Amino acid sequence: MKRGREEMEKTDVLIAGLGPVGAALGVYLARSGVKVTVVEKTDEVYPMPRAAHLDHETMRLLDLAGGAEAVAGNSQPLSSYEFRNAKGDLLLGFRPRAALADTGWPYTSMFHQPTLEIALREALSAEPSASVRLGVSLVGYTDGPDGVTAEIEGPDGKTQIAARYLVGCDGGQSTVRRLAGIGLDDMGFDEPWLVIDTLLKNGTTRLSTIGLQHCDPARPVTSMPMAPGRHRWEFMLLEGETPEEVMTDEAIDAMIAPFADPKSLSVERRAVYRFHAVFAERWRDGHVILAGDAAHQMPPFMGQGLCSGARDAANLGWKLAAVIKGEADQALLDSFQPEREPHVRDITEMAVSMGRIVCTQDEAEAAARDAGMMQKPEAERFDATPTLRGMASGVIEGGGAVAPSLVGKAGERPDRALGMSPFLVVAKRADAPADKGGMQIVALDEHEGEGVEPFFALMGDAPAMLVRPDRYVFGTGEPASLLTAWAAYLKTGRAGMQAAA
Repeated sequence: MKRGREEMEKTDVLIAGLGPVGAALGVYLARSGVKVTVVEKTDEVYPMPRAAHLDHETMRLLDLAGGAEAVAGNSQPLSSYEFRNAKGDLLLGFRPRAALADTGWPYTSMFHQPTLEIALREALSAEPSASVRLGVSLVGYTDGPDGVTAEIEGPDGKTQIAARYLVGCDGGQSTVRRLAGIGLDDMGFDEPWLVIDTLLKNGTTRLSTIGLQHCDPARPVTSMPMAPGRHRWEFMLLEGETPEEVMTDEAIDAMIAPFADPKSLSVERRAVYRFHAVFAERWRDGHVILAGDAAHQMPPFMGQGLCSGARDAANLGWKLAAVIKGEADQALLDSFQPEREPHVRDITEMAVSMGRIVCTQDEAEAAARDAGMMQKPEAERFDATPTLRGMASGVIEGGGAVAPSLVGKAGERPDRALGMSPFLVVAKRADAPADKGGMQIVALDEHEGEGVEPFFALMGDAPAMLVRPDRYVFGTGEPASLLTAWAAYLKTGRAGMQAAA
């Protein structure tokens, strides 16, 4: 006999999936005072590398969840990302703008995903309002006027949990998405690739500082530095090849040999994946929300898959917390997909375009491709961080950009101390309003020499700038007007584009 909802275990948010997206979301919610329960069907962190790259914005967001320091100690930057043809001619090249971005983190970090997941799980487990259940799967749910009644199953059998919201962070084969009856929009890119993760021998930390797409129609290849002591190769399967024949030791050695001595490394993982690009038709269904790979998947040619999921967690985390704590109306949650999807689609379309460049196997098409691309091989230096300006109504005049971060003294990170909360930046302490409405204040005149210049560049002549919890600039203008506009946004989920002046 099933228990009534009032008799069940209760939580504010139930998260299905404890990968990086689910773990980060859990930390954001728990540190905001929200009761969160996370269920994960596996018992341990998957020990092999998967995602390879984190950009500077993602590192900053993961730092707010307690994961970035561990990554920083076991990662390395790329000096460039290059597309070259079979002869080695440069077709397309990207270089980071500088060693550090205005967020205070490297533009590129090639990292080890298990290291990140362990750090995030430790951060989540340290939160009193968080509960983590390993070896437990979500098997069903019903959605009602007050939230979700979820059925979970573990070693001790089935039980039910009442949650105000259920978030599916359970990956590309999402159970939550399937149970919700949400279909996928397929962008028509589907290619099989063999992924080989290797460990370098004899104390070697890296084979190269360059991420390489070897655009050879005979066999397209990706060569990518990973965390120190690791390197990844990806080989496109040719027509008629089977996973079994390309995953033998002999086949792998033969494919790696043109790029490195197979004897100088050992294979840590071998697997065949189908690179594809899909989007969930909707990311919210009542009290059920999808994030990360459950909501969207892209081929790896931009290195933005996990970055996109981390942005989802940050965008959704503060909004869920505000709604649950009574600080915002449920309408605020309607802004999640409109704010996130346009950027994810843009990045995915770019990744698909790059994938089509790499995956060309017709020699005549490849020759035409080379001739066109070699006319201007050096691309503009690229930054994949999104802007909300013009894409959604979650910002006002002067808003939309990723906010910079103060550098701090002696390596401190003031950004971390602000937490997942909004804050008002003022040029001078005297500009701060008397009624702050509980808003944290950052006075730039008190942080001279700590990287204030990027703040002034965004503020222009405005005396203040309001920054959202996910670190996007909400708007610039007069302090009191910004606070009024922010309060209206929390009630309606729509900020409008009027000036806050």
